[in-house]
Amino acid sequence: GSAGCVLANRLVQAGRRVLLLEAGPPDNDRFIHMPATFVRVIGTERTWAYESEPQAAAGGRRMFVPQGRTLGGGSSVNAMVYVRGTPADYDGWEAQGCEGWGWRDVLPWFRKAEGNARFACDLHGTNGPLKVSDTRYRHPLSLAFLRAAQQSGLPYNDDFNGAAQAGVGFYQTTTFEGRRASTAATYLAAVRDDPKLTVVTGAHVQRVIVDGGVATGVVYRTGRDGSGEEVTATARDEVILSAGALASPKLLMLSGIGPGAQLQALGIPVAHDLPGVGENFQDHLEVSVYGRTREPISLLGNDRGLTALKHGLQWTMFGSGLLTSNVVESGGFVDTTGAGRPDLQFHVLPVLVGDVDREPLEGHGLSINPCFLRPASRGSVKLRSADPMAPILFDGGYLQAQEDVDTLVRGVKLARRILRAPALREVVAEELAPGAVDDLPDDVLETYVRERAKTVYHPSGTCRMGRDERAVVDARMRVHGVAKLRVCDASVMPSLISGNTNAPTVMLAERCADFALSGN
Repeated sequence: GSAGCVLANRLVQAGRRVLLLEAGPPDNDRFIHMPATFVRVIGTERTWAYESEPQAAAGGRRMFVPQGRTLGGGSSVNAMVYVRGTPADYDGWEAQGCEGWGWRDVLPWFRKAEGNARFACDLHGTNGPLKVSDTRYRHPLSLAFLRAAQQSGLPYNDDFNGAAQAGVGFYQTTTFEGRRASTAATYLAAVRDDPKLTVVTGAHVQRVIVDGGVATGVVYRTGRDGSGEEVTATARDEVILSAGALASPKLLMLSGIGPGAQLQALGIPVAHDLPGVGENFQDHLEVSVYGRTREPISLLGNDRGLTALKHGLQWTMFGSGLLTSNVVESGGFVDTTGAGRPDLQFHVLPVLVGDVDREPLEGHGLSINPCFLRPASRGSVKLRSADPMAPILFDGGYLQAQEDVDTLVRGVKLARRILRAPALREVVAEELAPGAVDDLPDDVLETYVRERAKTVYHPSGTCRMGRDERAVVDARMRVHGVAKLRVCDASVMPSLISGNTNAPTVMLAERCADFALSGN
């Protein structure tokens, strides 16, 4: 995944021998590298299709959380939005017992990772492996949203990772010369030919080997579906899990590390009773406000026929045009409560979007997606059985906290107001959903939120960092009670950051590599 490729790079460059295991195939699908075509990858063998239990507070629906299943993980299939969150997020981590994780501590690592094509200042790095740039293409509907948002009273912000997060603007993206700059295409590619690195794809890890309280290696199976040969790999130094917030706790529990009673009930020998494994699940949810455009100007149809051929040729020959877009070009951050810190983010797409289990509305349109930033709801990940290939028992706890619903309702109201501002009125004929009527009561909007809210693909928190009895890893990402074992991915976040999670995950990996190399 994203963190694993960063770790491989830094450890190999420091002279360590590294075995990098990935369950999915290589990142050699052209739709990965064309920024605008990432939706073509979701739902293929290059993503995991995680499915929750029915969510009582979300209309009884099962929620779907696709995750990367290829080299680069999420950074190979996401919308490439480069956002770090706010300083208060990391100061909050420190206040929760994660010493050394305040904003002053993490900023140097963000800068070390970042290779920004435009910004060069105390808040940005220019020489890091992770390429960050402005998109080369900007859709007219993205521009119309920004003008309408300003007409609605929101300020313009040229840098969401600058001095202040609030405002609307264009997102910077992890792209380079019109191509996706995943951690596989940047960090991993830089060391791919180094003899100290071995990369195995189609490797389904079954468990970590724990001997006398020490992690000594892993067992994995080969093959696309994990039905091939069983292989044991021994680690001279450490084992580091970077499988994400839905799979890293699964692997710990399969290895006998987790809630002891649950593991014993499944017949798994307990290597270390660690009750917090799989708890504290958090995710960002968003809900779409849809507008029908007056003219057929959205992205619909651009992936078919001669139009698609034209875009493909332009991207291949010149690295320009629509296919260089990350689709989610514009958006912003809003403080809807007056607390002094944004609690809402907008992702704006110049097309009508659906979900994994829901077809998009027909025709041309615009989707304005408000997303809450700091969820109060918590869920969990448990084992369904001792079979490593069995799906997890996943309860997202989505929308259980009323404040999460209230934040999305405020976001929907603001999105509807923006949709009716002059700049969007020029190009949008009507609101399709939640409804064309200007004033919809809060109970109608709440029902809409509970029936339509979807993941923003930011699962986190299930191997929480901290020092209390429910924490899974310490401030150096070492698993409590098991030597030579670390977890490094979004699962270690004690609380979800205020924005997209890929840049923070890269920062986590930069720090984890440093900890491992320094013996901390």
